Amino acid sequence: MTDERDRWTLEDITALFDGLFMSRYQTRLVRGDDEPLYRPASQAMPYHQVIFARGFYASALHEISHWCIAGAKRRELEDYGYWYLPDGRNAEQQQAFEQAEIAPQALESLFTRACGRVFHVSVDNLGGDVEVDREAFAAKVLARAQRYQREGLPLRANAFFEALTAFYQRNEPLRDAIAQGLDILEQIPERSSS
Repeated sequence: MTDERDRWTLEDITALFDGLFMSRYQTRLVRGDDEPLYRPASQAMPYHQVIFARGFYASALHEISHWCIAGAKRRELEDYGYWYLPDGRNAEQQQAFEQAEIAPQALESLFTRACGRVFHVSVDNLGGDVEVDREAFAAKVLARAQRYQREGLPLRANAFFEALTAFYQRNEPLRDAIAQGLDILEQIPERSSS
């Protein structure tokens, strides 16, 4: 990380994620094509994949956020068993989308700040005829992020946040940042959730 333009590399974020979660959760971060996807392990692929879109750093942080929230049962299902409707959602569908996105985007905002980047909420309905209140949604995401900060992050999110903070804020080497995240994972057993 000697040059500012090289500060946020996909190699670094992948190394942090894989270093923290591959051995314990058999999960890797994978650069994908147009659409992000979570793919559980199979006969053909011995590890779970958090696939982010088009090599976008922000997409990687967003998909990691979803993974950090998903419980063990959800992590056995493709895309955690959730629905996704593309652009063009109606008002009811958009409201359901935004409700489902508050917690992951709150985590994403914390991860983004830990990296020293600027976070932007995504209402992800660019082709819809529905009027979207971006400011109201951003306020809900901010309130949830503040709640996470007060009450604590989920275990995997906390470990990842600590690794990001060590690497990007304190400029510690990758191996040290990963070790700090691993310490968090080993101290507290993960609660089972769906």
